[in-house]
Amino acid sequence: MPIRFGYPCQNLTIKASTNHNLRLGSLTHEDRLAEKIAANFSDLERMLRWNAEHGIDLFRIGQQLIPFASHADFPYKWSTVYGNQLKVLGDLAAQLGQRLSMHPGQFINPGSPDIDVVERSLAELRYSAQVLELMNAQDGVIVLHLGGAYGDKATAADRFIANLKGENKINRFLALEVDERVWTVQEVVEVASALGVSAIVDNLHHGLNPGTLTLKEAIELALPTWKNRPKIHLSSQDTTKQPGAHAALILDSDWQMLLEALGGQEADIMVEAKDKERAVFPLLKSIAS
Repeated sequence: MPIRFGYPCQNLTIKASTNHNLRLGSLTHEDRLAEKIAANFSDLERMLRWNAEHGIDLFRIGQQLIPFASHADFPYKWSTVYGNQLKVLGDLAAQLGQRLSMHPGQFINPGSPDIDVVERSLAELRYSAQVLELMNAQDGVIVLHLGGAYGDKATAADRFIANLKGENKINRFLALEVDERVWTVQEVVEVASALGVSAIVDNLHHGLNPGTLTLKEAIELALPTWKNRPKIHLSSQDTTKQPGAHAALILDSDWQMLLEALGGQEADIMVEAKDKERAVFPLLKSIAS
């Protein structure tokens, strides 16, 4: 299929989420922790099955699938306790044709000059990679922004590359995404190429921070970084909020602009919209007609 779609973390229709969470201080309450993890696993299974029944092929797993798994205070070896369950879920995803991804948040920044931030960031990325590895997600993706420039982009980029250069288990899944303020697609592709990882174009971020490239040129630059099906992010601006905030649905003008820029090339499109799976249906309908 030339174009496939997905959405992140939760499904509003069936009221399911992979981000059932608890407070850090509650990690010692292992019964409560197990309850949250069981809820995340159960809802993930429900969403994978629902997606397959409704023509949706991608799903982004929430970072809290195993809450605080990368934290030093996590009370046991989560990969041993949950490895078999993750394999079962991964086998189901493969059987249903679901491509999986994760997206560590804005505080995960391996390019930070603060060594503590770097260590916490690498721990979260290793957790994400281990989840996808245990699920045997062959085409899985960890999406990550480059983070801050700290007044010197070249140095920040070099530090980012140096801190991830030997992280083969992370880099197997890693894809770097453009952002709306700091790093353009061209800069992201340069860092991604230095690490041998992929680059993700986001139409909204690129529109706010295009550098010298059109959307079509940005896509043509990023797509060759992918060894498997390329991924692109699609969203529309919420006009009531600050630039970069996602709207509930995708504007037809944004969708048509992306289609034109793709020019018939195949891609997996992660729809980032407040209405989650509901924002995917108009797009599915448009390519079916």
